[in-house]
Amino acid sequence: MRNGVAGRGITRRGFFQGVAAVGGALALPGGALADFEAVSSVGQVDEDFVERHGMSLFGDLALPPDFTHFPYVNPEAPKGGVASTLVSTRVFNQGENTFDTFNIFVDRGIGAYGVESTFDSLMTGSGDEPTSVYGLLAETVSRSRDGLAFRFRLRPQARFHDGTPLTAQDVAFSITTLKEQGHNVLRLVLAEVESVEALEERLVEVRFAPGRSRNIPFTVAGLPVLPRAWFEGRDFQASTLEPILGSGPYRIGDFRQGSFVTIERVPDYWAADLPVNRGVNNFDRVTYRYYRDRDVAFQGFSAGEYTFRTEATSRIWANAYDFPAVREGRVIKEEVAHERPGGVQTLNFNLRRAKFADTRVREALMLAFDFESINRDIMYSSYERQDSYFKNSPSEAKGPPTPEELALLEPWRDSLPPEVFGEAVVPPMSDGSGRDREQLRRAGALLADAGCTRRGTELLLPTGEPFTIEFMVSTSAFEPHFQRYVSTLRLLGIAGSIVLPEAAQYQRRLLDFDFEAVISAFTGGLYPSESLLSLYGSQAADTPGSRNYAGIAHPAIDALIAIGARAQTREDASAAGRAIDRILRAGRYSMPMWYNSNDWVAYWDEFSRPERRPRYAQAGFGTWWYDPERAARANRRRG
Repeated sequence: MRNGVAGRGITRRGFFQGVAAVGGALALPGGALADFEAVSSVGQVDEDFVERHGMSLFGDLALPPDFTHFPYVNPEAPKGGVASTLVSTRVFNQGENTFDTFNIFVDRGIGAYGVESTFDSLMTGSGDEPTSVYGLLAETVSRSRDGLAFRFRLRPQARFHDGTPLTAQDVAFSITTLKEQGHNVLRLVLAEVESVEALEERLVEVRFAPGRSRNIPFTVAGLPVLPRAWFEGRDFQASTLEPILGSGPYRIGDFRQGSFVTIERVPDYWAADLPVNRGVNNFDRVTYRYYRDRDVAFQGFSAGEYTFRTEATSRIWANAYDFPAVREGRVIKEEVAHERPGGVQTLNFNLRRAKFADTRVREALMLAFDFESINRDIMYSSYERQDSYFKNSPSEAKGPPTPEELALLEPWRDSLPPEVFGEAVVPPMSDGSGRDREQLRRAGALLADAGCTRRGTELLLPTGEPFTIEFMVSTSAFEPHFQRYVSTLRLLGIAGSIVLPEAAQYQRRLLDFDFEAVISAFTGGLYPSESLLSLYGSQAADTPGSRNYAGIAHPAIDALIAIGARAQTREDASAAGRAIDRILRAGRYSMPMWYNSNDWVAYWDEFSRPERRPRYAQAGFGTWWYDPERAARANRRRG
């Protein structure tokens, strides 16, 4: 099997690729790295502002100051050709099924994919080292002894696409504006930034609040640097289909709103020959296509409308890849094992609705979900049950709490479920019949204990209203799963329904928390960071547009996120992560769904690629290049 490859460039850049940003902490479990000096994010240092070529959470870097390229790229990869794919991983206001703005950094609008490749950041990550970043716009980074001030010295050649220099004033404008007017996730994680000052034309200092989190310097180092002059006289928070002036390897090219976006490689990109950029950004054009329906999207792929596909539907993966181009070897289908944390996919019950406020009700709803039969009958036994919010990471809770976890949990004992202090809670396992009598009996008893009553075949809430649940989905691919679930809920007297809003309405309802139950999926981190506040923090529960869809609000979780984000060692950070995991699982705020330990990818055989892929990157084409000879043999109809 040929290894799938992803890396810096095109698919993920800067803040979007691996610098302790949104959706999870970044850290490396154990493992000795080469002892090259780095600016450490934690601990005291002996001298003020010693300039280094990289920064690490725990002070270790794998690559020396004179490294020439990342180990997993082909530094001589040719440039040219085209690639095309579907929208996949999203940040901030980006949507899965449509877009109406190129301003992805604010709450307003539905952001377009590909915009992230048009901006550079101060530093960028390596797909082999999720705890480290190396200089991009910043030639060097340094810090004060107390770790509260970081200085970034910009490269003199840095410039925007119109040729104007990119300066420390642009960096200061970007950080300050994103903190004050950016997307709610950015406002939340940047709260620890006290000040940003342009000390010189090419030197910027960022000062953080005392007691800052471990990851916040990485978050700042990965922010997109925006052009101060371009925004003069413009409303920063406005939606716009005018591309924002960038400095990255690509610029926005052709697009059709809600249909596709093409980004075009900048021929005179200022940073093309930097070590962090060699061997990536190889395609002249990359197109991101939008489809409302997954079956239609697959038909588009098989017809050659786009060249690379990450598969997310087990039915299609199991049954549909038998079209002529696959049989003839012109389309390649691969399962790529990965070492990443499993991420988390959950069904979120909106705790802002009174019917879901009682933990016993939520536990009953989980007992009625027969994963075993759904996985067998609908998903071809392709998935494993998600039982942790930090699957496949040091923050995954297993067995009873360790002494370190107990020390963190004990102050909150009176406000936590007793199960937090026992074996880690796991989802119930059914007999696979689709109507497990014992689990339904337990569910009925819990609902009765919560004050629900039966009236014939109908279950009534304590208020006397019928118990109904509307499941809001973003794609019809989820409808078979929920149809099975609704059928089981009917045995309990609960009337379930499924709604598939049009794309813009779905996004609005999600932002306004106007739903009863909705699925979410987030990429995982190895250790907790301040970014978890946007997923599980009390403030986010009351902030429209946040990712805290369930409305989780518990002071213990807030406190433990802060402890984990400020931990000075991997051991302390992972203990805090496991404590958080135990509370989330015992609280049954959301129902864990399923995960896949492999990436499923398919692509038209038009590409060549390096010998190996980055250890922690998602399978993709970030380090690939267009191969005209392969493309001629693939003979794809151009879409």
